[in-house]
Amino acid sequence: MTAGKTLKAKIEKPVKPGEAGHDPAVSLTTLPSGLRIVSERMAHASTVSLGIWIGAGARDELPHEHGLAHLLEHMAFKGTARRTALQIAEEIESVGGDLNAATSVEYTCYTARVLGQDLPLAVDILADILTAPALSAEELAREKGVILQEIGAVQDTPDDLVYDRFLQAAFPEQPLGRPILGTAETVKSFTPEAIRAYLGRHYHAGNMVLAAAGAVDHDELVALAEQALAALPARPAATPAPRMPAAYQGGEARIDGDEEQVHIVLGFPGKPFTNGVHYPLQIFSAVLGGGLSSRLFQEVRERRGLAYAVDAFHWPFSDCGVFGISAGTAPDDVGELVEVALDCLSQAARDVSEAEVARARAQMKVGLLASLESPGGKLEQMARQVLVFGRAIPREELARRLDAVSLADVRAAGEGLLGGVVTVAAVGPLDGLAPATAVRALLARAA
Repeated sequence: MTAGKTLKAKIEKPVKPGEAGHDPAVSLTTLPSGLRIVSERMAHASTVSLGIWIGAGARDELPHEHGLAHLLEHMAFKGTARRTALQIAEEIESVGGDLNAATSVEYTCYTARVLGQDLPLAVDILADILTAPALSAEELAREKGVILQEIGAVQDTPDDLVYDRFLQAAFPEQPLGRPILGTAETVKSFTPEAIRAYLGRHYHAGNMVLAAAGAVDHDELVALAEQALAALPARPAATPAPRMPAAYQGGEARIDGDEEQVHIVLGFPGKPFTNGVHYPLQIFSAVLGGGLSSRLFQEVRERRGLAYAVDAFHWPFSDCGVFGISAGTAPDDVGELVEVALDCLSQAARDVSEAEVARARAQMKVGLLASLESPGGKLEQMARQVLVFGRAIPREELARRLDAVSLADVRAAGEGLLGGVVTVAAVGPLDGLAPATAVRALLARAA
């Protein structure tokens, strides 16, 4: 596509075979370039939250690019062909708006929030930083230093570091297990040419979604995108390497230190978010450690006082997932905490009740609906769903999927964890923590 060329959009509501339809409250347009534009007007809103989502994240980096997706997120705000970094900041803040960006394992997003009347400015700035980033050597050198400080901050924050080490142990020698920030060695090696090569492979219209929620008119958004994003290539400059499939393997990561607490994560194989197979495990995680009435909170904190915070989580990805239990505890209590946590897991898998499932389901529904009441929450859900599934899923369908999960489904999901290889990641004084082999033996006895 050439800059300044106006293209006629076509309206599409792509639906995958066997799936229900696109949310009728959400407008969806696909430009001839392949760029999908999705929005929902929220009558009560005076502001609009908008963003551009790219279907590439940390796991899509080549080995020598480790950390580049995150660096690019930083560099996008460091000037374009038309604006300096300061001008970007001043223009958006002059109208009371803000800009942000985030890099995840499987996607990257660039977002803005402004008054509805300032939508044209926000679209123009987002388009500018993604289609014409300056990527100057001077700014790159400076931003490398910032990211090295960010890496250092994680090393000094044990409750962040433990999650990095957890994924590395659960998915060893795989892109999914690499820390998103990269390493000092890889970050120092990046050049403007390397960044442009990554941009060329992944930042093209067919791999992007422009989304907006709040005080937005869809037709205006489409018209703005046709102009501002006309320079966006329709196809990649070079064919990206196929995404390396991820496979949970399990392992152990121990970083002995002199912190006041041991920060620990116990992990198990999870489920992908495709085909809805993750819903039973999402409900099981809520039963086990998702609230004040959960098994872990009641046993670990309320009855035994072993931790201030303890929870269970399930992170589904496109082709796999990981389930975990996390806590921070005194060095002398870590052995007991691990044993109690595994007992809670095993017991819940056997006897989780209908009342617990109903309570967890209700919590998840309220959390979902509450997030959709804000433009920012609605924005993120729409964008990710259209990026992955090609449609915005109606909230009624999501509620039906949760309601369709039976007690037997939840118990089966829990029991499925008991046969997996346990991952143990811990940071702090670790003399009281048994090796992973012993933890796995504990789980086998509890099961």
